[in-house]
Amino acid sequence: MSVHAGDLTLVEDVSFAIGAGERVGLIGESGSGKSLTATSLMGLLPDGVHSEGSIRLDGVEHDLVGATQKQFSGLRGRRMAMVFQEPMTALNPTMRVGDQVAEVMLIHKTERSRADARTAAIRSLERVRLPDPEKIARAYPHQLSGGQRQRVVLAIALANGPELLLCDEPTTALDVTVQAHMLDLISTGIRERGSALLFITHDLAVVATICERVLVMYGGRIVESGTVREVFTNPRHPYTQGLIAASDLETDHAGGRLVTIPGSVPPAGSFPSGCVFRTRCDLATDQCAESPLWTGEPERGFACWNSGEHT
Repeated sequence: MSVHAGDLTLVEDVSFAIGAGERVGLIGESGSGKSLTATSLMGLLPDGVHSEGSIRLDGVEHDLVGATQKQFSGLRGRRMAMVFQEPMTALNPTMRVGDQVAEVMLIHKTERSRADARTAAIRSLERVRLPDPEKIARAYPHQLSGGQRQRVVLAIALANGPELLLCDEPTTALDVTVQAHMLDLISTGIRERGSALLFITHDLAVVATICERVLVMYGGRIVESGTVREVFTNPRHPYTQGLIAASDLETDHAGGRLVTIPGSVPPAGSFPSGCVFRTRCDLATDQCAESPLWTGEPERGFACWNSGEHT
């Protein structure tokens, strides 16, 4: 799958599969294309941006690339759902919380009556461990804390037992304690429903906590993939190595000095030819101006010409 805005390519040749019940992390710096990948999967790309290639949800007869909003509306909230970073943008400020949870059930007819949907909504709020769910159901979003609002968004996303849950930096704005509770709720929720998970974050420690497999993204491309253990203990791509060296996973940090990746992610349309990371890579050679071949299998592989020099 690729994502374009006019003549600009924002995401290029991204290819991966998520098995039933599997938990996959998508990591990379801001501007790497993580959120665009997720919104493309959900059919939520902004005006002027479109995807090409193929997106398939198991059991859906037609490819979702080019699907109408009506077709996506039949899937969003029922077979796939998304939790965004900022809950206030995902919640309707003029509707009571309980009505918003009930609405997704009524739209997809998983509850037949409004009374049944209200009762199910309170159960959903209780499952995400909100205190006094009946009171929360009567509240408006602005009357809740940030952590409570994010739990409400999760309750809405899980209300209909989706096959795929996408989480886009859902814990970034939360403090450490609330973040841990939220991660536990996500893990419990998808396990109880048998949902697959795509968890987008720049926090490697979060991926190590909640995911089984990880995709590393840079410059709109996947540069490495594998199990969390494989990638975090034996990173093969220089970008992955840099992320780990600069993260909380690396305890040494070069004798106490902060480790950083030089430079920054180029803006869309300014990616270099060949390996998109080569302008920031200490190992780059002339060969890196050519697009690197993917080495390994789709489930465990990397895109680097010089991987043998840093294994």
